[in-house]
Amino acid sequence: MFRIILAISLCSICLSTFAKNDLAIFAGGCFWCMESPFDKLDGVISSTSGYTGGHTENPTYETSSTGTTGHYEAVQIEYDATTVSYEELLDVYWKNIDPFDAYGQFCDKGPHYRAAIFIMNSEEKRLAIKSRATLQDKLKNKVVTEILSAKQFYPAEDYHQNYYKKNPIRYKYYRYGCNRDKRLNQIEELINSK
Repeated sequence: MFRIILAISLCSICLSTFAKNDLAIFAGGCFWCMESPFDKLDGVISSTSGYTGGHTENPTYETSSTGTTGHYEAVQIEYDATTVSYEELLDVYWKNIDPFDAYGQFCDKGPHYRAAIFIMNSEEKRLAIKSRATLQDKLKNKVVTEILSAKQFYPAEDYHQNYYKKNPIRYKYYRYGCNRDKRLNQIEELINSK
């Protein structure tokens, strides 16, 4: 009997160790600025800066920055759905982008800096559409953030990963210089005034 209980316990430990976490992909302009908000959430395992949505295989920062690869700068979020929901990730996403800018985000302009939610299944699509509609109902301005089917995600170069941790002074200067937080506060005030 003891051996059976031990075997069952070991199997459940093995299964939980190898349980697959969920993934979500969001583009919100500069990927440096999108990691930190998600990393703060309980249940987020990791955030990875990278490129997605385009037609070029194995893009780099240099090739993506030309705007000709079709890729967006994005973050891939690995998360434990038993701790944090996709809806909660969407809430964080909307609070960290300018949903009215079709040409990029904040001081970063170009097709690779546009905002988009990359969906991986019909439930994510339903939730993304619902959250965008809820935001649109609160605002007069048109929400232009795209909802697109996920494509291959390519991690960015190592020096881009966790940039806000590795280079906190440069990161803060960049955020400030782009007026990112100022614009986010304006959008939050607009939403809360409705």
